[in-house]
Amino acid sequence: MLLGENIAMAVSSILANKMRAILTMLGIIIGIGAVIAIRTVGNSVTTSFNDSMSSMGATNIMVGVTQRETEKVKSDSGLEFMGRRDRKAVQEKDYIKDNMIEEFRKEFSKEIDNILLSDSLGSGRITVGRNSAAVSVTGGDEGFYKGQNIELLAGREIGDKAQKGGKAVALLSDYAAKKIYNTEEYKSIIGNQVQVVSGRSFYDFTIVGVYKLSETGALFGGNEDRETTLYTTLGCVKNHNHVDGFPSITVSKVPDTSVDSKVLRSRIQVFFDRYYHTNRLFEVTTSSMESMLEQMNKMLGTISTGISVIAGIALLVGGIGVMNIMLVSISERTREIGTRKALGATNSSIRLQFIIEAMVLCSIGGVIGVILGVSGGAIAAKLMDAQAHASISSIIESVAFSMVIGLFFGYYPANKAAKMNPIDALTYE
Repeated sequence: MLLGENIAMAVSSILANKMRAILTMLGIIIGIGAVIAIRTVGNSVTTSFNDSMSSMGATNIMVGVTQRETEKVKSDSGLEFMGRRDRKAVQEKDYIKDNMIEEFRKEFSKEIDNILLSDSLGSGRITVGRNSAAVSVTGGDEGFYKGQNIELLAGREIGDKAQKGGKAVALLSDYAAKKIYNTEEYKSIIGNQVQVVSGRSFYDFTIVGVYKLSETGALFGGNEDRETTLYTTLGCVKNHNHVDGFPSITVSKVPDTSVDSKVLRSRIQVFFDRYYHTNRLFEVTTSSMESMLEQMNKMLGTISTGISVIAGIALLVGGIGVMNIMLVSISERTREIGTRKALGATNSSIRLQFIIEAMVLCSIGGVIGVILGVSGGAIAAKLMDAQAHASISSIIESVAFSMVIGLFFGYYPANKAAKMNPIDALTYE
C-alpha cells in the first residue's frame, strides 16, 4: 500500500473517533506546548537581556581599585578562606592617577578604542514646587559620552566647550522631567535651572538636554520613584569633589574580533600591577559585562533545559497513551486486519499501516502543541516586556520528536497486528 493511502486511512480513523483521538493527543499537546513556550520565553528573555547589556557596553572592561584579599578569614561554620577581615574605604592616594591613564593610553593605543572617565556626586533630589525626582549625578568626559547610548528627545549634547570649561550643564531623563514639570513638552524646559540636594550639599545645574530613559524590560523594571541619572561634565564633578584621580575607569576595546577580551583584561591587570605591587592594602582588578553575560546566558539555558526535561515527562505519558489507544484500536479492527491479510496484505504492510497511524496521531498533536506553545510563549514574553523570539530549531525538533514518539510507541501495537493469524482475526467477535 502506498504511503499516501496509509496516511489517508490514518486520518479517516482519527476523524472517526475524534474525542478519543483528542484525549490521546492531550499528553503530546501539553508536552510539546510546554517545551515550545518555555524555549520561546527563554529566548525572549535572553535576547532582551543581551540587547540591554550590549547597549550598556557589554564588551567594555571595568578597571577598579579594590581592597586586597590577603587575610585568612574563618567563617562561623569553621571554614577558612582568603578574604578581608576589615573593610577599608579607598583613599584618594590609592586612586588611578592621570599619569597612569596616559601611560595606559599610549601602551594600549592599538587595542583600546576609548577610555571612559567618570565620577559621581552621589544621589540627591530635584524639587520644583511640590514635585520632586530622585537622581544620581554622574559627570563624564568626551570618551564617556561616546560610549553611552543616550537618545536625546530635546536639546543638545554636552559639547567640548562645556567639557573644557567644566560647566554645570546637565542632561535630565524624560522620566524625571515628567515628574518635576508634569509635561512632555521637553523643549520648554531646556535652559531651566535645577538644584540637586544631596544631604547638606547643593548643586546647581542648567538643563541643556532631555534624554530617553532606556527601558530594559521586567529584568530591570523600576518602581514609581526610580532614581535616574543626571549627566553633567567631568570637570563640574571634579570641581566639587576636589579629588585627583579615579577609583575606577572603563575601557572600550576596538571593535575588532581579533582582540580577545580575556587576554586584554589579563594584560591590563599586569599593566596596573606595576603601580600597585607595593600597595599593601589595595590593588586594581578588571571585570567585564561580557563574562557576566556568558554566566547569565548559561544560567537561563540551564533553567530552560531543566524545565523542558520536566515537560518532556508529559510527552512520555502521551506516548504511553498513544500505545494504549493503538492497542484498543487494533482490538476493535481485528476483523479488518483479518480481511486485509486474507486478501493478500503482508505482515510488513499491516505493520506500516498502524505505525503511520500512530505517527500521524502524534504529529497532529505536535503541530497543535507548537501552535499553542508559540502563542503562549509570545503572550508570556509580552507580559514581561520582552520581544517574542520563537526558536525555529525547537519547533522542528518538537514536531520530529512527536513523530519519533509515534514510531516508538506505535511499533508494539503495529507489530502485534501484523502477527495476527488471519483465520483467528476473521472469526473474532
